[in-house]
Formats: sequence, C-alpha cells, structure tokens
Amino acid sequence: TAATSDNTRRTYRSAIRQFERWGGQLPAREQDILLYLADQAPRLNPRTLTVQLTALGRWHQLQGFADPTQTPEVRKTLQGIQRVHGTPRNAAHALSLADLAALLKGIIDDRQACPGQKLASLRDQALILIGFFGALRRSELVGLTVEDLNWTAEGLVMSLPRSKTDQTGEGRSIALPSASAGVACPVASLKRWLEAATITTGTVFRAITRWGVIQDRPLDPGSVNRMLQKRAKAAGLTKSVSSHSLRRGLATQGHRSGASFASIKRQGGWSQDATVWRYIEEADPFDDNVAGLLVDLLAVEED
Repeated sequence: TAATSDNTRRTYRSAIRQFERWGGQLPAREQDILLYLADQAPRLNPRTLTVQLTALGRWHQLQGFADPTQTPEVRKTLQGIQRVHGTPRNAAHALSLADLAALLKGIIDDRQACPGQKLASLRDQALILIGFFGALRRSELVGLTVEDLNWTAEGLVMSLPRSKTDQTGEGRSIALPSASAGVACPVASLKRWLEAATITTGTVFRAITRWGVIQDRPLDPGSVNRMLQKRAKAAGLTKSVSSHSLRRGLATQGHRSGASFASIKRQGGWSQDATVWRYIEEADPFDDNVAGLLVDLLAVEED
C-alpha cells in the first residue's frame, strides 16, 4: 500500500472498474484485452487507454497471473490506435504575468466591492501567488502547512516533505524572496492571509463556508481549479486556467525574462530536463526562431 500513491491507486481502481463494467472479467485473456481496445478506441483518448492497460497489467502481475497486456499483439494494436486516433496533448494554458496581474486586480476589486468576501479573497490571492512563484503542484498547495514555512529576513523558505516526483519523502525547499511590489508579493500576501485567518498551525489554505467561516480541513484539490476558473472568468481571461497554469507560467515567464534553465528546474522541482524544455519550447514559438533569423538575412528587391 505504501509503495503506491493514493492518486495512482484511485486511477488504477477506476480503470479496473471500467473494464469490468464493459463486461471484462479478471483474470483476462489476450483476446479480451484486444476486444476491449477495439471497442474503446473510438471513445477514449489513446493516452487514457495506455493508463488503463497499465492498470490491468499491474493487477495481473500483483495477483500472480500472466500479464495479457504485454503480448506483442496487444502492444501492436495499441500502437495502431495511437496512429489512427491520436490527438494533441491538451496542455494547460501557461499563465502570463499579464494574466496574473488581471487575476490580482479582479480579486482586489472583489474585496473592495464585497467586504464579506475578504477572507476568501485574501486566501485566493495568497494561493495564486504562492502557486505561481513557487511553481507548486495542486497537491503541494493544499498540503502546505504552517510548519513547512520558514520566515527569514530575505523572504520565505517552504519545505515540502513530499511531492509527485519525490515519493520517498526526501523533501525539497523552495525560496520566495520578499518583493517591494505590494499586492504582488507572495510572501506579504501569505502573511496577510495567515494573520487575517488567525492560522498559527496546521494547514495553510483551508476551506471557507459561504458565511465566511474558516474550516479546519484543507481545500479540496478540485476546489482549487474551480476557484481559479471563477477568478479567471471574473478577470475576463478567455483561456482555461487551472492549477497547472500557475506551474507552467513560472517556467514560461521565467524563460522569457532570462532566468537560467537550472533556476527554473530547481524552483519547480522537475526531475526531468525534457519536461522543462517542453514548457520552454511552448512558451513562445517566435522566440529564438531559426526562420526569423534567416528571413531577416534574406534581402530580395521587389520590382
């Protein structure tokens, strides 16, 4: 149980149940898997099918049965499905500094117009800034505790005991310098939220009732995305915004502003260089573009 994260376990359990609802039985035969793939290919994204195959394969391995998902016929069938039904990866929109400014302005305006929403607006402002400048994952945001915070003269150091790419709990630290930019300073915003909510121990970002009562329980991960979507809509942002938009935004905006690859990777705690490079490459297709360089060198006179 301890070797597998809760999220992975839930994903695998859901995949197994979907296979059984379709009519599959466990242990499965190779023919059952092939029929399932053929039937689900028009409905499910190939990446989803890959996850489901992984879950089915894992079940057979742990139960001591031969794994029908690893046969050459099944793997070849999956490759064919990927070629026929493959779709572009639906990457989260990377939040730009202009987007971030619009979100903050909307939150401040809401706080001034609706004093009863002060606590929620202070929490959301701090969460967005900490999530963006700390490049935190959603699970890291909702799991952050006061005990993880180390206030220094220079700013704030957050100690994360565990993350998606650190399942063994080695932990990592994220430094956030104090900034002079008032409402845009993540350190000052977090202090204002904690003081207003009188939170001195335990979870930092907590649920708030419609009557403005702060709960002891942390925010639900799903509510983070709902809050961001609500704030984005109020700010007039047309693109979909999620918690991953904050994390991607730090990488893309850091690159555009001249931050080093090493500093971007360190702040986000990415374990793979390829992931960071993908974010950077998607940041601006016209940045460091070889076509732009060559077309400027091409001089052709028009008649």
